[in-house]
Amino acid sequence: MNILVVYESYFGNTEQIARAIYEALSRAQDALGTVRLLNAAGVKPEDLAGVGLLVVGSPTRGFRPTEATVAFLKGIPKGSLRGVRVAAFDTRILLETIDSKALRWMVNTGGYAAKHIASSLQKSGGELVAPPEGFLVTGEEGPLKDGELERAAAWADKL
Repeated sequence: MNILVVYESYFGNTEQIARAIYEALSRAQDALGTVRLLNAAGVKPEDLAGVGLLVVGSPTRGFRPTEATVAFLKGIPKGSLRGVRVAAFDTRILLETIDSKALRWMVNTGGYAAKHIASSLQKSGGELVAPPEGFLVTGEEGPLKDGELERAAAWADKL
């Protein structure tokens, strides 16, 4: 099975998580097949050919994935992911660390990027193999919360 990890990153946090996932999946490469890591802005339709597992991640920006991630997802033809296992992740600020009650309510209501990514992948025919996952940053620009790279690798091992 060929695996593709696609990500977009603004401050490097989501890229770090994507690389941890890529490295975890690469350790089992002989058993799984080829593992590739691509930035969402550079993915071409032919990159999806022969993929058995597609993992997509984005930072949460305005309760949604980044524009490049959304463009990538919209470029996947409807139904073209039939038979493909999919998983989604994002980077996010922990809700409890937001001081403003109004902003906490907005985040709680608006949600995070991973949910939107997972929904889009499923609409294209993908089979979700894990609930959408969020990895935590300590502020808007990061850094990642301690232990998140290890948690990302452990999450990848379960895919």
